[in-house]
Amino acid sequence: MPDNRLLVPVSDSATLRQTVEYAVQAALEDETAATVRFAYVHSTTRSPEGSDDETEADELLDRVTVWAGEDAGERDLTVETTHLGTEQYIFSPPDIARLLVEEASTHGIRRVVLDPEYDPGIGAPLVRPLGEELEAFEAVSVETAPVTAQTRRAPLLERASLAEVGVLFAVSFGFYQVLAGNFTWVSAGPADWAAEIYWLDIVTGTISASVVAVGLSQVVLGREPGRQTLGRLLRGLVYIPYLLKEIIKANVLIAAVILDPRLPIEPRLTRIHPALWGGLPVSTLANSITLTPGTLTVRVQGRHLLVHTLVPAVREDLFDGGLERGVRFLFYGRAAMRLPGLRERGEAEIVDAGGTRPDDESADDATGTSGSDTGGTDETGGDAE
Repeated sequence: MPDNRLLVPVSDSATLRQTVEYAVQAALEDETAATVRFAYVHSTTRSPEGSDDETEADELLDRVTVWAGEDAGERDLTVETTHLGTEQYIFSPPDIARLLVEEASTHGIRRVVLDPEYDPGIGAPLVRPLGEELEAFEAVSVETAPVTAQTRRAPLLERASLAEVGVLFAVSFGFYQVLAGNFTWVSAGPADWAAEIYWLDIVTGTISASVVAVGLSQVVLGREPGRQTLGRLLRGLVYIPYLLKEIIKANVLIAAVILDPRLPIEPRLTRIHPALWGGLPVSTLANSITLTPGTLTVRVQGRHLLVHTLVPAVREDLFDGGLERGVRFLFYGRAAMRLPGLRERGEAEIVDAGGTRPDDESADDATGTSGSDTGGTDETGGDAE
């Protein structure tokens, strides 16, 4: 007798309607009472800057409930809905698979049906890796609904707005002038300063920036610039000097270790889980760490960073979370800086060269913490301008 209790993760896709129909028919195929539980996974890769998708989730779950009722007709079908991941960090297929298996086990479900175009917002094709992760648990059987999406004839590129073209032009023009060394300040007297302008660079910079803005504005900017973009640019004027200060401080520490053989060199691989969402914030932190002498970002997987540290002092600075708070300030505003460091949240640990943790005693000696990966809660994830 087939299992008549199904779990179906849902997202707004072109094949969702057909997936709901398939799941209902699969649950009722033995003509007995059946249950289909639809789950909306709230992925943390949806940036916290004002993107609360509770309303969107409720509307989608209401829609699939109506569809399931239509498909069931007079037959005995129980439709359940749930929200998953609202209080956890959900970033990658393993995270989602773990969440779905826990949900299935809690409600006695052993069968999961996947929408072939299911995507909870992580910005990457998901069904195949998610199916593989679910099968690895061996607690549920997994199948992909055999449905086909209708051909969508959307344009490859959307038209760029005037704001997008203008921002890209300004950035390109400014960068061109910096490279050209256009403004050379000369002294015209004891108290009189003037700028000598090279008009050839102005003209050629204008032409180059225009070509870049018109040709690349449709692909460079992911969304139209707004107040948040301006806020980030202004906060960048604060973050860049802070990063330069950290780079100089780390240079001094490394130089001292090189010059004084009595100072310890303890190369270690460490793993941190910063409270950041999306590719750009995580990439900014990873590159900031690499630019700081004594630390090197070896691998980025989701929001998890594997970092090589050379000496204890720079490792302590990394675990204190100063750079993480700096990047959170850059992308989410001043209020987002008010969170404990990585060590205090239990989101930093030492690993050995093979990627496995050493014994707890050595980890405690080096970091002052057991290095447990508990996954902290971000209480200030909003973008405070």
